Amino acid sequence: MGDLGLLRRCAPRNNMSKILFHILLLSLILLSVFSCQTTGVDTVLVTRVIDGDTIVLAGGEHLRYIGMDTPEIGQLYYEEAKKANEELVLGKKVRLEKDVSEVDRYKRLLRYVYVDDTFVNAELVRRGLARAKAYRPDIKHQSELEALEKEAILEGIGLWSLKPSLPGRR
Repeated sequence: MGDLGLLRRCAPRNNMSKILFHILLLSLILLSVFSCQTTGVDTVLVTRVIDGDTIVLAGGEHLRYIGMDTPEIGQLYYEEAKKANEELVLGKKVRLEKDVSEVDRYKRLLRYVYVDDTFVNAELVRRGLARAKAYRPDIKHQSELEALEKEAILEGIGLWSLKPSLPGRR
C-alpha cells in the first residue's frame, strides 16, 4: 500500500483542486512537447560545392542558399564565386537556418548557412560575388543582404567592378 497510499494522499480532493491539478498536468505535457521541437537550425558537414550558391551535404542532400544569387557556369565571376564558396564551407560543419520554405522547385533545401560566426550568404554578397535576390517568402535576412550588396557596388568589387559597355563604344 506504500505508493498507492501516497497517491491517494496527494490526489486532489475537491473539484477546484482537480481542475488545477489537470491544468498543471496539461501545462507540463505541453511544455515538454514544445521544448522537444526543432528550431529550424541544424548542423551538418558540406561534402561538395556545386557553384557559388549550391552545396551538397553529408547524406547527399543539395542545398541552395537563400536571399542571393551567384553567376552560373560560363558567366563572369562563376569561378571566383565557386572558389570562395569552397573556401568558406567545403569539408566544414555548417549551421543551417531555415526561413519559411523547406525546398525549392528542384527539391533543394533552402537555408541560410553559417560557418562559426560567418554568415556565408552575406559574405558572398559582401565580396561582390553574389547579388542580393529576394525569393519570397524567404526574406528574413533580405535587408542585410541588400545593404551588403549596396556596399559592394559602391566599392566596385567583384561583379560590381565590371564596367558596362555602351553600344558603339569599345
